[in-house]
Amino acid sequence: MKELVFGHKNPDTDAIVAAKAFAYLQNQLGGNVEAVALGTPNEETKFVLANFAEDAPRVVEKVSEEVEEVMLVDHNEAQQSVDDIKDVTVTHVVDHHRIANFETSAPLYYYAEPVGCTSTIIFKLFKQNEVAVPAKLAGLMLSAIISDTLLFKSPTTTPADELAVKELAKIAGVDYETYGLEMLKAGTNLASKSEKELIEADAKSFEMGGKTVRIDQVNTVDLDEVFAREAALRSAIEEESAANGYDLFLLMVTNILDSNTRLLVVGEPKDVVEKAFDVKLNDDKAELPGVVSRKKQVVPPLEKAF
Repeated sequence: MKELVFGHKNPDTDAIVAAKAFAYLQNQLGGNVEAVALGTPNEETKFVLANFAEDAPRVVEKVSEEVEEVMLVDHNEAQQSVDDIKDVTVTHVVDHHRIANFETSAPLYYYAEPVGCTSTIIFKLFKQNEVAVPAKLAGLMLSAIISDTLLFKSPTTTPADELAVKELAKIAGVDYETYGLEMLKAGTNLASKSEKELIEADAKSFEMGGKTVRIDQVNTVDLDEVFAREAALRSAIEEESAANGYDLFLLMVTNILDSNTRLLVVGEPKDVVEKAFDVKLNDDKAELPGVVSRKKQVVPPLEKAF
């Protein structure tokens, strides 16, 4: 029986690469698995796919009409998954995030580790199952790890992530430091994107304290260039929040060169944001020095504040 494997909505590089890598592994072990995506690749991921001459996975909005079982990578929360997730059986999850809003009626394979990237975990699974990683896939996987760890600058980075990149780089024949910087910069080409695209490109929803909190992260090499569009960004956020029922929207604009984030907050309760980060919002904005990780530096303090 065929299964589909996919990462979260608004996929980043790891969401797409982890699906491809896990599908390859499962097929090598005798499965019938296709990697799909819950959205189109972003600029960084397009750069990665083009660099290694790999096709983007097909995009799906629903899965229950074609399969009965699915595998999840790089997420577990229902609101981040496919729209009809409750109509299919989840057989596998491989993830590195918190576990929330997730339950199943049947036992399943669930593998989670607090590392910087899902592709790091999947590389470990290749080794455990004694399956060789092809050179092209190795290039994709090291790209995902570099993306999630911001070339090891993120506090989510673990020794396992660094070791995986170095081993995968040898397989792929890549100078990961030079390539990694090129890749990260490719993802900061924001001028051609609309405000709606910017606020949705890497956005995830979270349920906190009975509120729906939407957190989007935009990577850049120039914070002021992004905030020159602040009025239009605010309007786009307000429109999206009204349409989708978001109570609170946080836009993280992160400078990948100095690892600092400027936060734009739209919606309520804003006092929770001030409490979470021990800051005073100035015109709904705050500087967060050294903050680069939504998963480790933004979501946990927000949850605690709520």
